[in-house]
This record gives sequence, structure tokens and C-alpha cells, in this order.
Amino acid sequence: MNRVGIAELKAHLSEHLRAVRAGSTVTVLDRDTPVARIVPYDAPPGLEIRKATRATPWELPPPADSPTDSLALLLEDRAKR
Repeated sequence: MNRVGIAELKAHLSEHLRAVRAGSTVTVLDRDTPVARIVPYDAPPGLEIRKATRATPWELPPPADSPTDSLALLLEDRAKR
């Protein structure tokens, strides 16, 4: 896997794309921090997508009996701290 800075990638984009076309992966760095990865178009995905195994959906709690003042609860909680 090649690691290149943004300026290097801009200056030699065709070379890096040739390497990717040949099967390499290029990691793009911004000041030594990885920000992107260029992979061959036909590369297998890095994630495996599976169907959900839970048979039933989540059950929601019953609705509140009376309206709730969220702001009052938040301010009350903050006052305790």
C-alpha cells in the first residue's frame, strides 16, 4: 500500500492511478494523517453486508401519560451539578 501526501498525489496523479489500476491501494495523507484511500474499482468491499438476525423489531415504550417539558428537565438536571 502506497502512502502519498496531497501535493505528491496532485503532482503525479497519473502514476498513482496507474499503480491503482494495476491493483495497488494508495492512502492519501494530509500532514501525515490518512484522509482517503484510492482502491481499484473492482476491489472487493472491505465490509461484509449481512442481513439482520433479529426476528422481531424493537418494541417502543408506551407513550407518556402527560406532556413532558424537556427544557425544564434539562435545567433541573444541570442545576444539580
